[in-house]
Amino acid sequence: MADITAASVMELRNMSGQGMMDCKRALGETEGDVDQAMELLRKKGMATLAKRSERQASEGLVVCNTSDDGKTVAMATLCCETDFVTKGEGFVAVAKSLSDYAMACDATEGVDAVLATSLDGKTFQECITDLVSQTGEKTEVGNYAKYKLDGAGLISTYIHFNGKVGAMIKIETSDDAVADADVVKAMASDICMHISAIKPLALDKSGIDAEVVEKERRIYTEQVKDKPAQIIGKIIEGKLGRFYADNCLLQQPFVKDDKKNVEQALADAAKQGGGEAKLVQFVRFEVGQ
Repeated sequence: MADITAASVMELRNMSGQGMMDCKRALGETEGDVDQAMELLRKKGMATLAKRSERQASEGLVVCNTSDDGKTVAMATLCCETDFVTKGEGFVAVAKSLSDYAMACDATEGVDAVLATSLDGKTFQECITDLVSQTGEKTEVGNYAKYKLDGAGLISTYIHFNGKVGAMIKIETSDDAVADADVVKAMASDICMHISAIKPLALDKSGIDAEVVEKERRIYTEQVKDKPAQIIGKIIEGKLGRFYADNCLLQQPFVKDDKKNVEQALADAAKQGGGEAKLVQFVRFEVGQ
């Protein structure tokens, strides 16, 4: 059996983040070869991933990254099984690196694209595998989205203090001065917090799945079946109108001023800023959902 030195154990520990005994055992199995031992630890991480594939990764963190010019923003979630692991240095470090991988990813959405993205010769999937070999927990990227500005506008984000809920919006403005106005920036931030709290299903009614609308229509039809035939249609349409107002971001009563909907609140802020603004995209990420 090869002589396992303390120096080689420490080298492997620094490379892998594993405990001393795990590193010593891996070196023992590979006759002291550090590179082979590192590969062995990664394989064990992959085996753990496969073994725990059916487990629920309901804890984790939301992360985001913004380009220096503010024109590109990426948001993602890194999920694991327990809240205890999310507080560990290893998980926090990998979550932070996820924001870098998300920014480097060429795709504007799609978890698989982030996993396949490589930085410094290492894919993010390999980062996860290394982390799993340390924690023994299922770990995965839950969500990913990237917004880019091609003209005047701003991208705003919000991550709740617990790190488990985040929102991102893209606003197009009539010119750069409007996008830079403090009143518009403040409104954008408030809308992100509104999204985090109110959980809209879509930007407007065109974004609501037709099957969802039809299901609601069937429910309303059943509810009013005993009403006079001549008013049933109007009642159903009225209920659908309230459904859209409850679930479509632009139509929702703004959480800070319910006399206005979100679209009106943004328009008023843009007017104060000297122009116009239009909210064109949003995402809301919540760990475990």
